[in-house]
Amino acid sequence: MSNNNEQTSKGMARFLNFIERVGNKLPEPFMLFVYLAGFTILFSWVVSLFGVTVEEPGTGEEVAIQSLVSGDGLEYILTSMLDNFTGFAPLGLVLAMMLGIGLADKVGLLETAIKSTILKAPKSLITYAVIFVGILGNLASDAAFVIVPPLAAMVFYTIGRHPLAGLAAGFAGVGSGFTANIIIAGTDALLSGISTEVMQSIGSDIVVTPVDNWYFMIASVVVLSITGALITEKIIEPRLGKYEGEGSENELEASTTLEKKGFRNAVISGLVFIAILIIALAWPGSALRNEEGGIIPSPFLDGIVPIILFFFITIGITYGVTVKKIESTRDISGFMSEAMKDMSGFIVLIFAAAQFIAYFDWTNIGTWVAVSGANALEAMNMTGLPVVVGFSMLTALMNLLIFSGSAQWALEAPIFLQMFYLLDYHPAFIQAAYRIADSSTNIITPMNPYIIVVLAFMREYNKKAGLGTLISLMLPYSIIFFAIWVVLLVAFALLGIPFGPGVDMYINQ
Repeated sequence: MSNNNEQTSKGMARFLNFIERVGNKLPEPFMLFVYLAGFTILFSWVVSLFGVTVEEPGTGEEVAIQSLVSGDGLEYILTSMLDNFTGFAPLGLVLAMMLGIGLADKVGLLETAIKSTILKAPKSLITYAVIFVGILGNLASDAAFVIVPPLAAMVFYTIGRHPLAGLAAGFAGVGSGFTANIIIAGTDALLSGISTEVMQSIGSDIVVTPVDNWYFMIASVVVLSITGALITEKIIEPRLGKYEGEGSENELEASTTLEKKGFRNAVISGLVFIAILIIALAWPGSALRNEEGGIIPSPFLDGIVPIILFFFITIGITYGVTVKKIESTRDISGFMSEAMKDMSGFIVLIFAAAQFIAYFDWTNIGTWVAVSGANALEAMNMTGLPVVVGFSMLTALMNLLIFSGSAQWALEAPIFLQMFYLLDYHPAFIQAAYRIADSSTNIITPMNPYIIVVLAFMREYNKKAGLGTLISLMLPYSIIFFAIWVVLLVAFALLGIPFGPGVDMYINQ
């Protein structure tokens, strides 16, 4: 048995090394996105010659493939270029977050925090904690992509483990575990709202609520945390080996008395910040809540990125002032400027990536592929759980082309919810099958703009790292997470475990 396991391990390593070699032979990420944009331009022109159209689910509108090799296409390319760049959502989010996180990092708060907390925790639990925190990070929406992976890399580096293993674990938790949580998050409200609207459009009185997948997602957090930790320790770290990067032999010095005082003051200021925020939320008629007094959705969730930014600035300034690294307001802007210098490569990459993603969206190629795939699966006339698994597999593939979970569900729901409704499947069950697939491949799709962010963080530890390096690290998480999640979905269905309050696999008659 041990020989079989060893052979399997070697086979996996050879496969991942092959993926890395092939991936790293691709052009540099900037040029790769330039080439992808060029391919999109040519492909849209070729497909448009055949007059390809597709009926958009939900609206019934006939959508044609728009050619970028046309008068309208040329106009779009020229007039949208700056808007594509400056309006690219991750750009503002990442740069804004790095103002706060970068400040906290440059003054030394993050290092002191790691030495004062995580390094004192049992080493055997750190990997599990990283995955767990990453999964719960979706409460902060996309901001988690910027916060968790680099901090996880720093934690692993600090305790003498390979920082890229920590980065991979953090990215896997945030990306592939994006839809899971122990708390009802914005994703639950967003997807359930689309599901309910679709059910009403087909004449059903079924309402899908934000808690209809809650029990399943709580179980998912536990299962994925264990799975992700095992992948990291049994596959990723053995393959990476010992980290030999610059400074890898340096040992962290113990925190000084002044650093400990700074950390204590930073914690106090952070708690005060959180207390004020809670009071502001609980205040009668709070402007941070929605009109019904709820939090999902609400201005609070819409403004979560600025809130997190101000939190990091608050604790960063508190620590910096205490340890005497910040003696004037000029020092604050100076540390922030240093943090922005580290993001220069990311900004350059974003310019090319933003054009490619915008071109792909404008041409309607993604919509055409998604609807065509959905129609093909529907035409198979399969029944039972195998067709649900097939639906999940199709969704996982479609996610490689359409990163936005809500946009993809808006395309798929009108087709599949009606199809499975006729088979008596509960729409919340089908929604759960969609969510596990949509999340699993988040970390390997080139349409995920945060892959560029993670690659930039990766190059801080390995300057030669390319997309092949990143994909080879993340592929085991993506494949195994999806497989384990499908098993969990089927187990819930066959054992009759409710997916949420009163929600089973079938519609209760």
